[in-house]
Amino acid sequence: MRTFLLGFSAGAFWLQMQAALPAHAGAALLLASLLLMMLGYVTRGWHVGLRMAMRCLFGLVFGYLWAAFLAHSALSSELALKDEGQDITVTGAIASLPYRFEQGVRFNFAVEKAVGAKVPSLIALSWYAGFRDAVTNAVGNVQPGERWRLTVRLQRPHGNANPMGFDYEAWLLEQGVRATGYVRPQPRADTPNMRLAAFVPGFGNVVEASRAALRARILRSLEGKQYAGVIVALVVGDQRAIPQSDWQVFNRTGVSHLISISGLHITMIAGLFALGGGALWRRSFFTDWQLPLRLPAQKVAALAGALAAFLYVLLAGFGVPAQRTLYMLLVVALALWLGRITSIVHVLCLALGVVVLLDPWAVLWPGFWLSFGAVATILYATAGRTATPLPEGASRWRRLRAAVALGAHTQYVVTVGLVPLTMLLFSQVSLVSPVANALAIPVISLVVTPLSLAGSMLPAPLSDGLLLLAHAIVQMLAQVLDWLGARRFAVWTAPAPPMWSFCWALFGTAWLLAPRGWQHRWAGMLGWLPLLTALPSSPPAGQLWVTAFDVGQGMAVLVETHDHRLLYDTGPAYSLDSDGASRVIVPYLRARGIAKLDGVIISHSDLDHAGGAMSLLENVQVGWLASSLFDGHPAVEFQRESHRPYLHCMAGQSWTWEGVHFAMLHPLPASHTDISLTPNARSCTVKITAGRHAILLAGDIEAAQEAQLLARSTDGDLAADVLLAPHHGSGTSSTPAFLNAVHPGLAIFQVGHRNRYKHPKPQVYARYGDMGIARLRTDVTGAVVLEFGDNIDVTQYRAMHPRYWHGR
Repeated sequence: MRTFLLGFSAGAFWLQMQAALPAHAGAALLLASLLLMMLGYVTRGWHVGLRMAMRCLFGLVFGYLWAAFLAHSALSSELALKDEGQDITVTGAIASLPYRFEQGVRFNFAVEKAVGAKVPSLIALSWYAGFRDAVTNAVGNVQPGERWRLTVRLQRPHGNANPMGFDYEAWLLEQGVRATGYVRPQPRADTPNMRLAAFVPGFGNVVEASRAALRARILRSLEGKQYAGVIVALVVGDQRAIPQSDWQVFNRTGVSHLISISGLHITMIAGLFALGGGALWRRSFFTDWQLPLRLPAQKVAALAGALAAFLYVLLAGFGVPAQRTLYMLLVVALALWLGRITSIVHVLCLALGVVVLLDPWAVLWPGFWLSFGAVATILYATAGRTATPLPEGASRWRRLRAAVALGAHTQYVVTVGLVPLTMLLFSQVSLVSPVANALAIPVISLVVTPLSLAGSMLPAPLSDGLLLLAHAIVQMLAQVLDWLGARRFAVWTAPAPPMWSFCWALFGTAWLLAPRGWQHRWAGMLGWLPLLTALPSSPPAGQLWVTAFDVGQGMAVLVETHDHRLLYDTGPAYSLDSDGASRVIVPYLRARGIAKLDGVIISHSDLDHAGGAMSLLENVQVGWLASSLFDGHPAVEFQRESHRPYLHCMAGQSWTWEGVHFAMLHPLPASHTDISLTPNARSCTVKITAGRHAILLAGDIEAAQEAQLLARSTDGDLAADVLLAPHHGSGTSSTPAFLNAVHPGLAIFQVGHRNRYKHPKPQVYARYGDMGIARLRTDVTGAVVLEFGDNIDVTQYRAMHPRYWHGR
């Protein structure tokens, strides 16, 4: 059974790496099921090794086909291309915990009826206009379970596609969301947006409404408190109210796994309920019913613990770590009820199989690998190893010391055992994590979580006091974590390792955690050397790498020489707490092991170019900053307060890095004091030349600035093999004369999918094609990587990493 389940999980993972789904997956799955039933009879007399291999093989095929069958089913409900961007009236229920932000509210919507188009059964909506707070009870104050009629505009799932980036389209597929969109603020008079029913009965709606009620109660009690979002996350699993600055501290100290409904918390709550339920049953609830004679107290305790775990996991939104813990507890409870003795390895494999069976996309996320990896590491380092038993009558102090020693050893095992996996997934490992977790685990699990749960459910004013106490403890803990995370040695970073380095580090870790008596266990740490000491890759001297990120409607281009790195623009601002730098650029740099940028150029102040400036400057060490930003801009002030060089972009500036020449072509010095100019007119324009090839980064210059460049240039000054299309291909740029002077072979349009500006304009895009210029759009190709050597090699991320859920 274990080998089959491992093969089954591997098969599901294999399917998620495919560019296309197999045809007739349902029929193939049925055939595989029949063959599987025959397997037990056919292989009964075979050698045990061959029998295990066959089970693993059948599990692999079965998992692959099962995941393909579910994927076909999930993708079957698709919004037609012709219906994208059209006004559609839908009726249905609010199907998730709404997330309220500064500009509005986001929620999932279960569609019951649609007028004007065929709409998927579950869609994700944003309501930007008409939103009001809960006091006014105005239109837009949506609550889980309510039935609404809304006029919406939808599109198929689409997300940014970048190396080492988050796959938003895969996440939507796992959630069952097959279209995204927004509520129209002023629909037709005959179909206004309106609430039709206060609550639609249903199990899911009851769960989500309960979560919303608990969240509202916590936020009322902790109004204005800094860490109210942490308390909410511990009670209902909603982490969206925790600001990015707090997540940075939690990640640097390695305690982010505790700021949610984690497996540790679920096990603790289940244990408390099991202990209480068993104690009450043994005492027959202090009556003379003699209940243990009817049903053993152990079974009642197991049932109480399993039920408590199930309810708590529902509050968590059924996340992967919570699922894994629930299934393990249910397997143990079931084994106890049936009188079957089972090993912890069987329990882990069964939990793995159930998670993948119900959610084959779980294998795509770090939480899946970390949760099962942690348990597997503990099993490897402890199972079958005898500990020195305590003598009878040992003192409480001695028992406490033994428990602390066991906890410290477990924390050591998990910290050491997950180093290779953490480096593979996040390209960094927290060095202060053992200390931070030794403090945070008992505080969060044994004190804060029970106080938060009790405070969210008990009547006022007792509830307010408990929640305030829980918040005060979190606040004190956060101060300690902030101090630990601020240490320079807090985090070790290195590039994401290649597979050979990861496997070698795993071997070293297994050697290090081997049983006592194993020769030279310390030598296992040598397996980490290639993992932890790797340096970022870079082009040979004289050559150039350019990465045009897919940041939506905005610009962000990373330029790399042998020893230097330059970022041109920082991407757009998506919301008050999210931007192109925090979502795309910083994760990419971290995965590459790039801790420093020698220079940053921000072409101008528009938010689609400078929106990520502060996130970048706060998270990445920057040498110098050049821009056309106005004095007083936050990025300019931050750079100056950090005592790092800042300068205005000016035509005539130039420098050379390892044989690669950089020349600033625009703007003129006088433009910085000319208040009549728009930010676009002052866009920093840079030409980069590596050997025989060049690229021109033109920002948002328009026709007037293109004409000025032509007037100031001599023959060949503007010529470049690659052009970053000015102003995203707007109708005010890319004049024929300018394109003739640049004469590029390739143009890159950094644009957002279905952006509201309609960039690139059809006539401008056609102009490039008519002139024989190859065209790449980042909303179609994903990130574009250019390698300038003897030739220019072009890599399109979506083409190199195709997945069956992309491009449908």
